Amino acid sequence: MYLLTTEQTFDAAHFLKGHDGACSNIHGHRWRVVARIASKELKSEGSSRAMVMDFSDFKQTLKELADYFDHTLIYEKGSLKPLTIEALSAEDLVLTEVPFRPTSECFSRHFYEEFRARQFPVYDVTVYETPTNCCTYRED
Repeated sequence: MYLLTTEQTFDAAHFLKGHDGACSNIHGHRWRVVARIASKELKSEGSSRAMVMDFSDFKQTLKELADYFDHTLIYEKGSLKPLTIEALSAEDLVLTEVPFRPTSECFSRHFYEEFRARQFPVYDVTVYETPTNCCTYRED
């Protein structure tokens, strides 16, 4: 089995509404996303011969996915009042609404599903919230 790995980072704020602890307040992270794709075989012809795939395609896709969240306030749908969203937007702050709780667990699955939707042979995705805390998502 061949495993290709690439990673990207993005800086973003979030909060966990209803969390019993400091993470209920807005705070930021340098999120680190490590994605791996897998293949039992290498391509046999073309410009990607003897490769699982061209690294540049893999790297560029992860960069685009990570850049979407870079320097934004990520919030779960329904966790901010409409008036709050309106006020923050009026201040020209960039808000990114997600349909999941913005935890490393949910982000790892989100990035995994994004790769799967783009037809990548994704093996797993790990998302670091801090240099020492992360979650890896992989389907069975």
